[in-house]
Amino acid sequence: RNPYLIMKITKNNIIQYAKLYDKQWKGTNDEEIEKRYKGILQKRRYLTRDEFIETGMWKSKRPKRWYYKNSNSDVHQCTKKSFSAQDEEKRIDELFKLYGVGYPVASVLLHFAFPDEYSILDFRALWSLGWPQPSNYDFLFWIKYSQKLRTLSKKLHLPIRTIDKALWKYSAIHQLKIKK
Repeated sequence: RNPYLIMKITKNNIIQYAKLYDKQWKGTNDEEIEKRYKGILQKRRYLTRDEFIETGMWKSKRPKRWYYKNSNSDVHQCTKKSFSAQDEEKRIDELFKLYGVGYPVASVLLHFAFPDEYSILDFRALWSLGWPQPSNYDFLFWIKYSQKLRTLSKKLHLPIRTIDKALWKYSAIHQLKIKK
């Protein structure tokens, strides 16, 4: 991997790439879903089955058939327990009880519930940071990544989601250049 393609993390760079991300997704269903569920989860600390399915589909459509295997009761209980847990490992482990949920989908659920605490785990963001894509995610990797984005957020005085968006967009632009 060419180290010159790792994103230079500066406040201006993050803002520039986050704006490009926002321009791409402005007015889309993806933008609307993110706003809606962040609002719902600030008022009510659980999701219904339909809300869970829509949120899961926002991150990845591939596990769609698995999302549908969850009952309304299971989704309600697992998301409520997760979002009320004080321990980070318990928060994420509770979500793994739902069909179709791995670290990337769990990270979205936690980000929507706690936007100032959790980032969205995505291979593009890892690429932009120069982090190798693990064959399997585990709690230690996820918490290390979460802490990295929290640290950047504090250091740059920017929301975690702004950093997420910038890392995603940087990869979307520069990974394409490598493949050509």
